[in-house]
Amino acid sequence: MTSAVDGLDLKALEAFFAAEVPGFGGQLSAEMLQGGRSNLTYVLTDGRSRWVLRRPPLGGLTPSAHDMGREYRVVAALRDSDVPVARAVVLGGEDVLGVPFSVVEHVDGVVIRTTEQLNKLADDDIRRCAEGLVDVLARLHAVDPHAVGLGDFGRPEGYLGRQVRRWHDQWSRVRTRPLPDIEALHARLEETCPAESGASIVHGDYRIDNIILAPDDPATARAVVDWEMATLGDPLADLGLHLVYSDPAFAPVLAGAAASTSDRLPAVGDLAQRYAEISGRDLGRLDFYLALGYFKIAVIAEGIHARYQQGLTRGSGFESVGGAVAPLAAAGLRAAARIGRV
Repeated sequence: MTSAVDGLDLKALEAFFAAEVPGFGGQLSAEMLQGGRSNLTYVLTDGRSRWVLRRPPLGGLTPSAHDMGREYRVVAALRDSDVPVARAVVLGGEDVLGVPFSVVEHVDGVVIRTTEQLNKLADDDIRRCAEGLVDVLARLHAVDPHAVGLGDFGRPEGYLGRQVRRWHDQWSRVRTRPLPDIEALHARLEETCPAESGASIVHGDYRIDNIILAPDDPATARAVVDWEMATLGDPLADLGLHLVYSDPAFAPVLAGAAASTSDRLPAVGDLAQRYAEISGRDLGRLDFYLALGYFKIAVIAEGIHARYQQGLTRGSGFESVGGAVAPLAAAGLRAAARIGRV
C-alpha cells in the first residue's frame, strides 16, 4: 500500500471518508488492483477496514460507459438477493476526484484471472467453478427487478437493437484503423436482430475474473464485481458474452493468459445446456447472441487499444490488446453466418 497513487487524491478522499464513512480511521493508503481494462480499481485501507474504490479511466471516455452511479445502484439493490455482491458503502461525486466514483466493502477471496492460476486447481474443481458461475448467472437473471427497486433501471424492449447500434457507435468513436469485418458483422447483426427473449437484470461483462471466489471452494462465489455495464435487457446477451469469453481470441485482451480461455474449462455447449436447464430459457437463437458478444468485446478491445496508444492506460499488458480486435471480429462473423441455420 502507498500514500500516493495515480488517479486518486488521497487527501480529498480522506476528507470525504471522514464525512461519509462511519468509523473511518482518518488516514488512507491505496493500491491499484491489476486485471481491470476499463474502470480503475483500488484497494483502500485506514489500517482497520478495507474498501474497494472504482473510478473511470483517466481518459478516452465514451457515452454510456464507465457509469459509476449505475454500478453502485445495482450493487446496493442486490444486497439481499440470491446474487452475491460486495456491500455498497458510498457513491462519490466529481467534487472529490474530478470524476464520479463508488466505494464498496472489500470482499476477501480469490480472483482467477490467468490460466496459470486456474491450472493450480484440480479438474473437478475447475468444472465445479465453471458450473457454479453459470448457476449464479441464472440466479441473477431470475431476480425480479421491481422487487429490488430496479424496475426503472433500463428499457428491456428494443434492447438488442440498441446494443447493435450502441456498439457500432462506440466503434466509430474509438477505432484506430479501418476493419471491414467489424462493418460486415454490424450489418449482419442489424439484419438478423430478433425480438428479445425476455427481460432481466444483465451484468454486461460476466466472466470468471469478475467473480470473487471463496478461497476454500472455487465453486462458491462470494461477490460478482464490475457492474459498470449493468442494465435491464435480454438475459441471453449476458450468456452469449460469457460463452464468447472462452474463445482463445480473447486472451490478448488480458495480456495473453486469460483464465476464461483455458481449454480445461467445460465446453461452451455443456455450459449453455446447464444454463438452459436451470433457467428454462430457449437457446434456439444462441448464435445471434454469440455474434453480438464478439462484436461487443471487439469494440471494447479497440477502445482499450486506443487509450493505450494515447498513453492513458495504467498498469501492464496493454500492448497486446489491439491484436485481439481483428480475430474477435472474424469469430463474430463466423457465428453470425450460422444464424438461422437448423
